[in-house]
Amino acid sequence: MCGITGKIYSDRSRNIDANELKQAADIIYHRGPDDEGYYINKNVGLGFRRLSIIDLSNGHQPLSNENDSIWIVFNGEIYNYQELRESLIGKGHRFKTMTDTETLVHLYEEYGTGCLKFLRGMFAFAIWDNNKQELFCARDRSGIKPFYYYADDEKFIFGSEIKSITSSPGIDTTLSNDALNSFFAFGYITSDLSIYSNIKKLQPAHYLLLSLKDKPVIEIRKYWEINFEPDHSKTEEHWVEQIEETLSEAVKLHMLADVPVGAFLSGGIDSSAVVAMMAKNITAPIHTFSIGFQEEKFCELKYAREVAKKYGCIHHEQIVEPESISLLPKLIGAFDEPFADSSAIPTYYVSKFAREHLKVVLSGDGGDEFFAGYNIYTYLKKIYKTSSSFPSFNKLLWGNINKLIPGNFPGKGLTHMLSQNREHLGAHLCIWPIDKRKKLMGRSSTFKHSNTPELFKQGLLDKGKGNDFISNLQYLDIQTYMTDDVLTKVDRASKLNSLEVRVPLLDHKFIELSFKIPSNLKLKGSEQKYILRRSMKIHLPDSILNRPKVGFSIPLSLWFKEELKEYIHDTLLSDNSLSSNHLDKKYVKDLLNNNKNGMCDNSARIWTLLCFEEWLKQNR
Repeated sequence: MCGITGKIYSDRSRNIDANELKQAADIIYHRGPDDEGYYINKNVGLGFRRLSIIDLSNGHQPLSNENDSIWIVFNGEIYNYQELRESLIGKGHRFKTMTDTETLVHLYEEYGTGCLKFLRGMFAFAIWDNNKQELFCARDRSGIKPFYYYADDEKFIFGSEIKSITSSPGIDTTLSNDALNSFFAFGYITSDLSIYSNIKKLQPAHYLLLSLKDKPVIEIRKYWEINFEPDHSKTEEHWVEQIEETLSEAVKLHMLADVPVGAFLSGGIDSSAVVAMMAKNITAPIHTFSIGFQEEKFCELKYAREVAKKYGCIHHEQIVEPESISLLPKLIGAFDEPFADSSAIPTYYVSKFAREHLKVVLSGDGGDEFFAGYNIYTYLKKIYKTSSSFPSFNKLLWGNINKLIPGNFPGKGLTHMLSQNREHLGAHLCIWPIDKRKKLMGRSSTFKHSNTPELFKQGLLDKGKGNDFISNLQYLDIQTYMTDDVLTKVDRASKLNSLEVRVPLLDHKFIELSFKIPSNLKLKGSEQKYILRRSMKIHLPDSILNRPKVGFSIPLSLWFKEELKEYIHDTLLSDNSLSSNHLDKKYVKDLLNNNKNGMCDNSARIWTLLCFEEWLKQNR
């Protein structure tokens, strides 16, 4: 697990500045404090920071092939590299290290861009082929590892984080209107966008080729696709067996390391399943790490303890207090752009906690997306079914009734549901829907409100029309929320603490198995993750299997009405507030007052405003 960066000039006679390249690598020191390395060949420069996990003494990068014609910088882990290595040795390739990085170099030598289909792991890498005068960059199938890039007529720059790119002189940092709308709509930035118009994300399951042979040409292609192909001929017992067998193998592969491996344990079914499969594959005690809150409704520690006790884990716990919000500036600095998932706070603390004991942990991320585990799936399914049977007049009637009902009234959700068109379900996934963004942004000169984010999500939802509705919701979450929020959050929060987090539920073999399972076995009636729960029945206590989903979130709604009431007022409404230069201050004031008075819970929206304010402070 490392940090990578690089710069290539289009003009082959223009030399890379070694100091600039080092600065771009140093700024992501936290991603790899164990080692650094550089490759410079005239107009081509590659930089690297290393967190040593495999082949601790010989994993220096950039790394080359036998004749130094091919060079790589690589962030991630290839879990099947030993098998690939043996195959390549059989084909005549000679190795000088025991690293998965060198396996990638020779795999590229043998198969070119086709090497990607052999890889089982998480990765973002760049390979410079001096003979072809070509840069080959790729990102793993789920987007576990980040890859950003910038291109203009003079240069191409890439990095694990945006700050590696913006540290270079001459970067156009014009703000992206689409990205700002995406942030306020969802709390994160979707698609290939970044906060800057000219810095892009390489999408998951894509590779990029930059050719300098003639004039510079960039080509981007997708190498893996999500296809839901449910097999209704198989029994529940078949899927139960397949899930256990495939997950056990994935977890075993993800434990491959030359250092100890622990686990995040929330007490939910996903992280508990990972710990159960770890215990199945090793005899040594597993170090597990949990974060809790004083507020009982949000605290899952008792469930985590139960799983840890069952498997004889060496268990570690920590409580997150309201004062933890002081971490916000550091987190915003880590994300380099506005990002408003408040669970980044406990993710940071559990990562910091774990790093005091080891370098690598496994997490349970991905289970909700691939087994329909989110509560909103049940909610949207009801809307989809109900609205399809309601004529337009009834929707209009319920819509007018809904407007008259106070935000904190228990029946508000039902009347809202009955007023919706199923063709516009993408809007349900917004923190700030378009009508509220319009009021929030007012006459801002910074950016203009648009419904582009809703249309983007609705487009993804509609893309899988041949699938059933739940599969389409899964597809949408996999392509957006999982990659751009969950995995981004985990990557930045863990790397701030130089911790490697591995995600066995996102092993692509396990993912492809989930694509074959009919959705009615994932969301059975209103029971989420039905088939995953069944597969874990012999491994986990009923208290874990039968409990409702809580989610890894902090009690913002309570904190904002109690301990942090003055903090949010002073931050967002003071004369020194930067966001008030771009947003409607009166509307923000009304929002805070409604939240304080209990008219409605605006905590998620308030959090986006705090994150935007802090980002402006750091990037004014």
